Amino acid sequence: MAPVTGGTVLRPIAVVGPTATGKSDLGLDLADTLGGEIVNIDAMQQYRGMDIGTAKLPVEERRGIPHHQLDVLDVSETATVARYQVAATADIEAVLARGRVPVIVGGSMMYVQALLDEWQFPATDPQVRAKWETVLDEGGPAAVHEALRHADPVAAETILPTDGRRMVRALEVVELTGMPFAASQPTIGDPRWDTVILGVDRETRELDDRIARRTDTMFDRGLVDEVRTLAENGLRDGVTARRAIGYAQVLEYLDGGYDLAHARERTFIGTRRYVRRQRSWFRRDPRIHWLDGGDPKLTESALRAVRDAETGVTPSSRMTPDRR
Repeated sequence: MAPVTGGTVLRPIAVVGPTATGKSDLGLDLADTLGGEIVNIDAMQQYRGMDIGTAKLPVEERRGIPHHQLDVLDVSETATVARYQVAATADIEAVLARGRVPVIVGGSMMYVQALLDEWQFPATDPQVRAKWETVLDEGGPAAVHEALRHADPVAAETILPTDGRRMVRALEVVELTGMPFAASQPTIGDPRWDTVILGVDRETRELDDRIARRTDTMFDRGLVDEVRTLAENGLRDGVTARRAIGYAQVLEYLDGGYDLAHARERTFIGTRRYVRRQRSWFRRDPRIHWLDGGDPKLTESALRAVRDAETGVTPSSRMTPDRR
């Protein structure tokens, strides 16, 4: 149960959902209105210097609201769900202890479930992980997908075949535990701290247009220069940062793999595919109160959903986007 301050139960609010739906602006509005602080739950926004390609809000646009779990890793470091879980838990409990509302904002699916469902992670082994990382580096996602198909056919069916990192983790877990990857997954129950979970989505055509505009804006604002600078500071040495959408495509361009127009196109396509996966993942969670990111009164609708949650109203899908 969340702390009680001045007779009011303090509950975190999570704003989740696909990329480019408007989560960041809504999170700021809620933090502004409710006296809150932002806790980032976007894996790639943890990296210092990865600003343009992750659509990280500049400091001057944060309205003076404290933000946590931004810029906490160098690009050569590996981002792990386990590290995030521990660090973000400490941040949220500190915000609650100050009598303020944690507003958790982002769309990294496993991070959300790890944080709100207290996922207990299987052990990791650097040598086993390195073995499968080598397979991924040398053979690409297709090679680890084939290995996973033999080791755990169910996991191979449920994990996106382009999601190399998650397949590597699945293979590591299967090898270390001797059990299917699904056996280590958390179950959905009451969210930690009685968190209110809001989901933001938009109609598919509208969201595709927003992704296209966002991609163009990133390249126009200097994504290539950002990646070039990061490459000089260890980006290629990192396991996770160099595979981020946009960064991987620009690295390929810088290495002569294809031209800039193709890098831009592959960034758009990669983002759109990721959005479909996010949507599928989050739509399975019955605790989420869904909101239309195109609603001109989005903040009012979100505050109403928060009040509904506090009075025990069952989450409803206020919008059902075209998910084709």
